[in-house]
Order: sequence, then C-alpha cells, then structure tokens
Amino acid sequence: MAFSIGASELIITATGAIYHLNLRPEQLADTVITVGDPGRVAEVSKYFDRIEHQENHREFITHTGYVGKKRISVVSTGIGPDNIDIVLNELDALVNIDFATRTAKAQEQSLQIIRLGTSGSLQADIATDSLVVADFGIGLDNLMHYYEWKNNAEESALQHQFSQHTQLDKTNIKPYVISSSRKLSNHFQEGYHHGITVTCPGFYGPQGRVLRAPVANRQLIDSLTSFDYPVRITNFEMETSAIYGLGRVLHHHCLSINTIVANRIAKTFSKDAASAIDHMIRHSLAIIEKI
Repeated sequence: MAFSIGASELIITATGAIYHLNLRPEQLADTVITVGDPGRVAEVSKYFDRIEHQENHREFITHTGYVGKKRISVVSTGIGPDNIDIVLNELDALVNIDFATRTAKAQEQSLQIIRLGTSGSLQADIATDSLVVADFGIGLDNLMHYYEWKNNAEESALQHQFSQHTQLDKTNIKPYVISSSRKLSNHFQEGYHHGITVTCPGFYGPQGRVLRAPVANRQLIDSLTSFDYPVRITNFEMETSAIYGLGRVLHHHCLSINTIVANRIAKTFSKDAASAIDHMIRHSLAIIEKI
C-alpha cells in the first residue's frame, strides 16, 4: 500500500496548487520547456497559437498553451541547481502524485523537459550566438549527492576520464556525470553543436571568473577546454546536470539546449544576445512541436 506523504513534505496550497510553482495538476502540459529568466517565459509563449493558463509566483512563471496541436508549458526556474531541485520535484509531483490522497500514482508518467538556456562556450570555434545541445551533463555542484541513483557504463567511463584529466575529485569538488535523453537529442541535429555541458554552482569563482576574490583553481577553464572523451566539453552554465540528474531519478526525458552568449576562450560576448536567444526559441519550438 502506498504511503501518504506528510503536509510538511508535499506542500499543497488552499487552492490545490503545488507550493512554489503554484500550479494545479491540470495546468501542466506533458511537454515542459524550462528557462532560467522569468522574462523569457513570455518570449517563448508569444509564439504559442493560444495560451490557456498563466501563473506567476516568486521567480517561477508558467505559461501553458498550444503550438499547433502540441500542448506545451514553459516554466522559469530562476538560476542554479537549488532552484532546479524545486522545479523538477514539483513538476514530477504534479503528474505522479495524487494530491487528494497524497500518495504516488500507480501509473508513472514521464514528462518531456527541455531547457532553453544561455551559456558560455569553452571552445574557440563555438562562437557566440551558436546553439549547443548537451549530450552529457557534468555536475560540479553537489545536488545529486543527496539522491540515490546509478551511472550506466558509458557515464562511469566518462566520469573516470574526467576525474583523471581534471583531478577535481582530489579537491572538495566531487563531479558527477549524467547523459541526456537520446530520444529527445536525436531530434536536434542540424544547426546545433553537440557535446558535454558542465554545470557550476555559481557564476563567478565556480566558472573561473576573477574580479576581486581569488579563485582556488586557476586552471579550471584550461582543464575543461582540453578534455575530449568521448566528446569535448562545449560549454558551461548552472542548470543542466541538475535537470539530467533529477530526470534520471524521477524517470523523465530531459534535454538541455543553450544559446552561447559568451566565448570564454576568445573572451567575447554576443553583440545581440536577444536575437540569438529568439533564434533558439523559434528554431527549437518548430522541432518540439513535431516530437
């Protein structure tokens, strides 16, 4: 018999909505686009043919509607793995927990979760305004150390090679590796670079930026850029590994797509990031509609 989840563990509002996202189960589509910036939700949903629901709570904004016959929700996560922990768990609860009985449903449902984000390139030839698909996420954050899960053989080999190359496992950082949903990534080929996305728990020191605070690992960017097993590291940002990790634990199909707004090797920044992001949205929505 399924156990009942306590009120302190699964917080449901008086309106029957999940606590942070403030959504009720019927307000979420089976295909979910996540964006970091709350302002980007409307930049995606403006291309919907119609919007049936809009919600706004803290940094979490949701628009659910249709592109053609495809029902899609776009949800802002805010920045970082900690916010992804909230969003992925609450998205899963909306489809896999019966709010009336507070028990897991007998029939598990898998969502399609696709991140449309921004990122920094770690390769000189992946220029600003390029689009990158993460076939693997390597986490330099600690989120997935709080959950039970297992690597497959391919991921274990990649993690071993990455640790040998960077020596990060000998520091306080314990990297983890998780792959994307091949079911989704196979749809995004033409016009997209593919590789490994590294997820960092911060924007400045964790990504090797030096302003006034000294960083512990000044060789981080060089060690990431020179890694190439089985493919090279294309970029880094702050959400992908957490999405892939919780997707693995909760059995959802996840993919991370990023617009390159900065090239950390060339030390350049996009001259028109808004147009580049808009291109990613339009190009990716056309594919998502057909999946």
